[in-house]
Amino acid sequence: MKDLLELAVVIPTFNEIGNVPTLVAKLDAALQGRNWEAIFVDDDSPDGTAQAAREIARLDRRVRVIQRIGRRGLSSACIEGMCATAAPVVAVIDGDLQHDETILPKMLDALQADEALDVVIGSRFVDGGCTGDWDRDRVAKSAFATKLSRRVLKADLSDPMSGFFMIRTQIVRELSPHLNAIGFKILLDLMTGSPKPLKFLELPYTFRVRTEGESKLDHVVAMEYLIAIYDRMFGRVVPVRFAMFSAIGALGAGVHFLFLGILFKELGMSFIGATIVATIAAMTFNFFLNNALTYRDSRLKGAKELFDGWVTFCIVCSVGAVANVGVAAFLYDARADTWAFSALSGILVSAVWNYALSSRFTWGRY
Repeated sequence: MKDLLELAVVIPTFNEIGNVPTLVAKLDAALQGRNWEAIFVDDDSPDGTAQAAREIARLDRRVRVIQRIGRRGLSSACIEGMCATAAPVVAVIDGDLQHDETILPKMLDALQADEALDVVIGSRFVDGGCTGDWDRDRVAKSAFATKLSRRVLKADLSDPMSGFFMIRTQIVRELSPHLNAIGFKILLDLMTGSPKPLKFLELPYTFRVRTEGESKLDHVVAMEYLIAIYDRMFGRVVPVRFAMFSAIGALGAGVHFLFLGILFKELGMSFIGATIVATIAAMTFNFFLNNALTYRDSRLKGAKELFDGWVTFCIVCSVGAVANVGVAAFLYDARADTWAFSALSGILVSAVWNYALSSRFTWGRY
């Protein structure tokens, strides 16, 4: 029984080539005497992270690599990695060396000693834990995110934003069909996705400073966190992707009115001509913002792919655009002083059609 696999450590990566060998060495030192494997789940990093991990895997059979093509996102990467192991327990740790791998044995011991325990979480906010060299701004943002996440949690966690935890693999397999896989906080997804509260234990650790690579925390990641919260609170009423598409459509309406107002009211272009130009401008704006946010997990990349996607987006939305212009022109002809109302009516008519077509033919084809 000594040779049975005890633990899988899932490491989601993107552009972490400099940290791969160091992390494997640190796991080897921390998990001496334990039967473990490391699964690098790489989102096709352009810096060659997956290949660096494969080179180690040729020499060390405890290391495996999943290279994802055309898929992005830390949460979905973690889910794939956790479901790819035969180990009864799985840990998630970042590939940037900021998590303290030396507490992994304590996490495993806790789960093996208590069958009722579901998950052990590395916490920066329990006694003995620390956020390291975080500045006041980041501490404040983390505190706000933690407070917000407790609105949807079924447990009073001190660090629900932690990306460092260990869980029984069977729980992940059972929950995976019900996870939203949005954003970068997979623990929050697991805790809120479970139909019953998960029994947890928090262990303190000190968050380290990144020494290699670049931080993935940006405004888009923060937006994804808010999207994940929305999905848990309201997703059953209005699906999150449709809500995002609609919100971006509302911003696109602002772009539409901006162009229409300038071209029609200021430059004297005909209403129909100005509406056509404004529609194309709003469509272009919507395409790029939806590609970055709504369809981030399958977003188009590279000049050719983006151009082809934009063309496809314009084509599949052409029926909606024609309806937009037709309805707006009809209402404007009926009463010329209602140009703003006419334009808005055209936008509303095309919204649902644009969503259905673009989801299927622009992003759904990849």
